[in-house]
Amino acid sequence: MNTDNKSKWQLRFATLSIFLIGFAAGAFALNAFNLWFGASKGPSRREKYETVFSGLGLTEEQKSGVEKIFADTRENIQRMRQESEPRLQEIRAQHDEKLQQILTPDQWSTFQRERENIREADKPSTPKPLNIK
Repeated sequence: MNTDNKSKWQLRFATLSIFLIGFAAGAFALNAFNLWFGASKGPSRREKYETVFSGLGLTEEQKSGVEKIFADTRENIQRMRQESEPRLQEIRAQHDEKLQQILTPDQWSTFQRERENIREADKPSTPKPLNIK
């Protein structure tokens, strides 16, 4: 009876060990995947420009000039987007009308919900000013 009880505990211990080893392997695999493919996307475009300008040895006057140029460019692009927004909304409305004619009401509501989720996830952040050191 004592050996029977001992073998049950050995079986439990082996099962627990296999579970813990599998859990650790999964954690390491996920970490490796994120390191190789996900989280290591590298520096952003803004960070790359900051690095380039930092390496140029700019004077304070040049730094302020470069920052002003980038700020002006950012403003011009935002203005252009605002000017083209009404036309984009018109095109989207036409697109929606065509889709609504093809999809069932359930499909249409599901599509609208999923499209909103995608737009929220892809929403760009507000551009930050260049930080030249």
